[in-house]
Amino acid sequence: MYSVTDPATGELVEEIENASDEQVRAAIGRVHAGFSAWRRRPVAERAAIVARAAELFAERADELAAIMTLEMGKRINEGRGEVGIVVDIFKYYAEQGPALLADEPLPIKGGQAVITKEPIGALLGVMPWNFPVYQVARFVAPNLVLGNTILLKHASICPRASVAIEQILYDAGVPDDAYVNVFASSRQVPWILADPRIVGVSLTGSEAAGISVAAEAGKNLKKTVLELGGSDPLIVLDTDDLDETVKATATARMRNCGQSCNAPKRMIVLADLYDEFVDKLTKRVSEYYVAGDPSDPKTTLPPLASVAAADEVAEQVATAIEQGATLRTGGHRTGPGAYLEATVLTDVTPDMDAYRDEIFGPVVLVFKAETEEEAIAIANDSPFGLGASVWGTDRERNTRVARQLEAGMVYLNSAGGSQADLPFGGIKRSGMGRELGPAGIEEFMNKKSIRL
Repeated sequence: MYSVTDPATGELVEEIENASDEQVRAAIGRVHAGFSAWRRRPVAERAAIVARAAELFAERADELAAIMTLEMGKRINEGRGEVGIVVDIFKYYAEQGPALLADEPLPIKGGQAVITKEPIGALLGVMPWNFPVYQVARFVAPNLVLGNTILLKHASICPRASVAIEQILYDAGVPDDAYVNVFASSRQVPWILADPRIVGVSLTGSEAAGISVAAEAGKNLKKTVLELGGSDPLIVLDTDDLDETVKATATARMRNCGQSCNAPKRMIVLADLYDEFVDKLTKRVSEYYVAGDPSDPKTTLPPLASVAAADEVAEQVATAIEQGATLRTGGHRTGPGAYLEATVLTDVTPDMDAYRDEIFGPVVLVFKAETEEEAIAIANDSPFGLGASVWGTDRERNTRVARQLEAGMVYLNSAGGSQADLPFGGIKRSGMGRELGPAGIEEFMNKKSIRL
């Protein structure tokens, strides 16, 4: 069942039945049949349609933001900001796609060759609720330009967002057999992946979901891209403005109510700054991040996406405290709805669950490191490897530390960012493959060698 439940109130707004098996098979047939015609459209035509989609996303930003606020509790201003990134992504691939897909001459021993860049077929996208428009965009935009077709299964709490996205693409000129939104259930995903008409899958979601989809895809020899969880470290080496550093790092952690895969969830601070940093961070979190209506632009702390999500994070905090962590502020559920106080925990040790688990909510863990080397060791002591950030006044030192971090992305004096032209993805249990930038159009591409 797909449903819309307002996380600010807990009120059920709408329910939608899952697609039947027959409806899902018909949707697979549509995108499979549509591939032949879509791939033959000139790249310039496909790019022009994607460019028009960018315009329509911009025009409908308020509508999309309101849907996100209702379905998963995103602050209205953050929803508009999310659509802004979506517009950038569609523009980027519309503008750069033709060049990225150009043939590459390749001198070889004894002659010449050329590498052609071709689509591979109909793809399945399994998308999450935390960025319900952006995460669809980073999968869809490059693959439409490339010439692949897409069957899209969105999160079960985001039916209105998924329908709105589909309508924008159709209004932009995407054929209705090149992109199909389907209200499939998780039960249907394994046999969708087993269907030979689907040639690849991209999933953004939990580690457990990634393991399940990767197993099915591997069993059926399907190309896979996974963007999974993260417990990103943020290392503070030094600062010439501690107040500004605290403000910027708290903002990065609390964005989207802490429900970002690449948010800085573990702050690692060198000992000479640690006590003052923790005091200022605790004050900032407790005073600035106050629960409110996500549709009110003045709200600083919205609800989590669901009551179940809020309960899970509250339980993780309670377990950490039971195991010996120090609660500096927050940690309690408030209601009605899916609200949780913004939380700061310290004294988390390797024997605690919170040390290794991802906490997907407004919770900051702060660690003390005596040396730069210890900070790097704490940062790398994680099963995840999505993003990381290094904060300090010496760029050379920051870069030296960044090169030693086990992550797919590292930012200097910023955290948890995303932009259309910069590849996004992780290592270890944070997934495989890349989205965005030049790499994002290559994952589901046949790089065909032609010896001339």
